[in-house]
Amino acid sequence: MKIPELGSLQMTRTVESHYGHQKLLNTAEAGKILNIENAAETGVEKARISFENYLIDAVKSMNEQQLDVNRMQEKLITDPDSLDIHDVTIAMAKARMSLNLAQTVIDRIVQGWSEITTTR
Repeated sequence: MKIPELGSLQMTRTVESHYGHQKLLNTAEAGKILNIENAAETGVEKARISFENYLIDAVKSMNEQQLDVNRMQEKLITDPDSLDIHDVTIAMAKARMSLNLAQTVIDRIVQGWSEITTTR
């Protein structure tokens, strides 16, 4: 059974259970029913904004960890009895790990972008 041409794509059903009994729609009719015309643009815009916000929040969190470590180090120097050295060490390790993760993510984004732009 041949399926009507969809744009430049011609499909053939190969399994009888896939035949169905309803009339097949062309792409214009399906787009009207599913309201696809604006859905793609809206979905992309939402994804871009949320990904952008996610990255900004992650950078702010990393920056706050770095600033917390600096404050703890200053406090340890000025008043050594007020802080436990283990808390400072743990905070430094967390800040270092978040910085390394941010560097890795940035490197991957740049690498992905360069692959996209150089694809032929």
